[in-house]
Amino acid sequence: MLNGYKIIDADAHVFEPQDLWQNYLDPGLKRFALTPPPDITIQGEKIYSKISNDVHNYAVKNIGRNHPALGIPNGFDSESQVRAMMQMGVDISFLYPSLGLWVMGIDSMTPQLAGAFTRAYNNWLHDFCSYNPQILKGVGAINLHDPEEMLPELHRVVAFGWNAVFLRSNPVKGRLLSDPAYEPFWTECEALGVAVGIHESGSHSRLPTTGADRFNTRFGMHACSHPMEQMMALLALIEGGVLERHPNLRVGFLESGCGWLLYWLWRLDEEYEELGWEVKNNVKMKPSDYFRRQCFITIEPSEPYLDRVIQDIGADNLIFGSDYPHMDHKQDIVERAVALQAQLGEETVRKILWHNPVRFYGL
Repeated sequence: MLNGYKIIDADAHVFEPQDLWQNYLDPGLKRFALTPPPDITIQGEKIYSKISNDVHNYAVKNIGRNHPALGIPNGFDSESQVRAMMQMGVDISFLYPSLGLWVMGIDSMTPQLAGAFTRAYNNWLHDFCSYNPQILKGVGAINLHDPEEMLPELHRVVAFGWNAVFLRSNPVKGRLLSDPAYEPFWTECEALGVAVGIHESGSHSRLPTTGADRFNTRFGMHACSHPMEQMMALLALIEGGVLERHPNLRVGFLESGCGWLLYWLWRLDEEYEELGWEVKNNVKMKPSDYFRRQCFITIEPSEPYLDRVIQDIGADNLIFGSDYPHMDHKQDIVERAVALQAQLGEETVRKILWHNPVRFYGL
């Protein structure tokens, strides 16, 4: 709690330890365990693309500067995660991967190996959260490389007591999120009341990523990847009829800001007015209505148009994520989120920091 506000961090991260994969991969697959930084390879092949030495050094410097007392000396373990939450004033954190976003985002990886990495990560995260499961909430990884593995892993993480999973926004093996192969997964998430967080797999992942085909700097790739991949993901879920067929499904779009949403919903509504006949079997109301009904999006406190977003879309779909402990995590971001009360009012800020994420994650 901070300044009288209860706070749910809807998009925090873990830094996976170097020995995670060696300890948690199936015994017959330990030869695929990651090598330690700076290279981070699987059998000599890097898990990322287009990261310069300058960007790597910048990341190490930023993380070292931002987390000198808690995270780094303690290897970003469970105890240091909880202590960092207390320092920030966060009451509950929903935890997403760091390296795992890259590891499970290699398009050329075999479905079987991707499944092994997925299970290993989820098992480790379960142990990580067991330190204090009341406030450390795991968000399960799902293997998009193998549609037949999606339901068994969903059921397994639900048995952990988790009520959220994440998917990458990027195409995997040529499949969009609306691919018919994923339909049983969407059906089961809706039936079980499991929230689905959509998270771009990282600017430098080895999945098809908006901007990566034309830019080589992190400046260019990072600017494109998060918002534009989320735009594509939302479009796929609407155009492909996933939201139409599953009206009680809850979907969150994370770590991309919310400003793009104003333009994108306007654009999609305009297209629907003109071309709705073309998608009439899958899209039976305005795209913006689907979003308002069942979608959520994380805000950045520094976005200058939050009041306009609330005016056009409402305050009931906005949630907050700190991005702790990534290199671009702002140490005062929770304080800045609470300070939005001066601009948005106390009731709206309480919705963003607590009531809306409670609804999204089904707490």
